Amino acid sequence: MSEQNKPFVVTDRRKFNLDGELRPDADPSPESDERETAQTASPIPVTALPEEEAVSDDALSDERADELSEEMLSGPTEEQSEQARAAYEATSERLDTAIRAANPGADHPPAMNFETLVQSIYMTSIVQLGGATPEGQQPQVDLMGARQSIDMLGLLVEKTKGNLTASEQRLLESALFELRMGFLEITQALARSAGAKGSNPAPGKPSIVR
Repeated sequence: MSEQNKPFVVTDRRKFNLDGELRPDADPSPESDERETAQTASPIPVTALPEEEAVSDDALSDERADELSEEMLSGPTEEQSEQARAAYEATSERLDTAIRAANPGADHPPAMNFETLVQSIYMTSIVQLGGATPEGQQPQVDLMGARQSIDMLGLLVEKTKGNLTASEQRLLESALFELRMGFLEITQALARSAGAKGSNPAPGKPSIVR
């Protein structure tokens, strides 16, 4: 018989049958025994934690979460605030020194006060309303940003009642009045532009950016 026509011979090398009993024709070699032993070995039992311990762990987790929440709500201590303030001022001073070294003759940056805060928000709102657009270009208006800046000044009015000097009060109220009027003027101009014929705004007319 040729090599190609020889029948295949399948040898069952399993040591145990389906019922778990030793097969009489099983291979008795030690290697086979080791393989079978490894395959039929019982898994390492896993001991569950007692129910009391699990409950205790959950209770500890909840307690720790409550402690963290209390720490966040309570805010920093007076000592922590003082350390943060001192570190911030020291870093700011080093920054100012570096800037002056790179720019001889530069003045020391002005200290932040209430007037500077109001003026900063005021100028931000003017830019958002398109007031800083170069002449001849179409103003780009950030209505939502301007509204937020104006509302910030409105919040300052509410939160600083009775705590401002006469000059601070006049500055805040004047800035808020001018910005609110400018906001109304821009929104009305945009509404007229939208109602006009054609999809493109007229030259020089403001266009909304968001």
